[in-house]
Amino acid sequence: MTTSSSERGVSLGMPEPPAPAYPDDVRARLEADAREVIARYPDSRSALLPLLHLVQSEEGHVTRTGMRFCAEMLGLTTAEVTAVATFYTMYRRRPSGDYQVGVCTNTLCAVMGGDAIFEELQEHLGVGNGETTDDGKVTLEHIECNAACDYAPVVMVNWEFFDNQTPDSARRLVDDLRAGRPVTPTRGAPLCTFKETARILAGFPDEREGAVEAGGSAGPASLVGLKLAKGESAPARVVHPRGAASAGAPPHEPSPAEHLSSHDAPQDTSASDPAHPAGPAAEEGE
Repeated sequence: MTTSSSERGVSLGMPEPPAPAYPDDVRARLEADAREVIARYPDSRSALLPLLHLVQSEEGHVTRTGMRFCAEMLGLTTAEVTAVATFYTMYRRRPSGDYQVGVCTNTLCAVMGGDAIFEELQEHLGVGNGETTDDGKVTLEHIECNAACDYAPVVMVNWEFFDNQTPDSARRLVDDLRAGRPVTPTRGAPLCTFKETARILAGFPDEREGAVEAGGSAGPASLVGLKLAKGESAPARVVHPRGAASAGAPPHEPSPAEHLSSHDAPQDTSASDPAHPAGPAAEEGE
């Protein structure tokens, strides 16, 4: 038995009409910003990535109108712009939430509890991967690597770090975001909305008070290798396997110079859950 093209979900109709233009006032504002971005590059084509972030800051995702705008500003075809916009996962192709909550499910984060966190948030929020809550606040997604393995499992919100998470702390984190309660990343700049983040990624300064001063150095665990490469010696320390510390031995209190990692010295979680110690989601062997 054969199936029709419509049954297979294939459209054989007329080509999609050209994308509508931005309203005149929006177009004028974006053009001024775009020309500032383009002027930074000797070849205007190199400005495509930041321009895609710019149009994403306008609507919260990269629309056909946004891609048309980029093409016109850079003298490219819409096909060339679409090829780039669909390649990079930081560009959203459909409406998304004020807060992009990404759970790392790559190897180390998964082993340390990332898979459990992602499953917990899917059930708690009632959404799947890449989907947005009904209130438009949170878009949930699993991501490959946050480059923060020393603090696994890691959750990112609009690309800001929330280290050493647990299913409970991650659940409280998204509840705080949806309720509008203040949420502080483990390290890096203060949190802002996804549209505001997109504008910063387009290359415009973050003008919020204290944001630049707070912005984003690596944590102590990530810097140990750099210190060793510079010839600095790490202090000696003894780390007992989990659950196998010497009887009667006092708990070890690491100094700021020591390697602070969720693998050997559990840290406090993010400010959304300050009283909950970080660590594995289950005891080893379970």
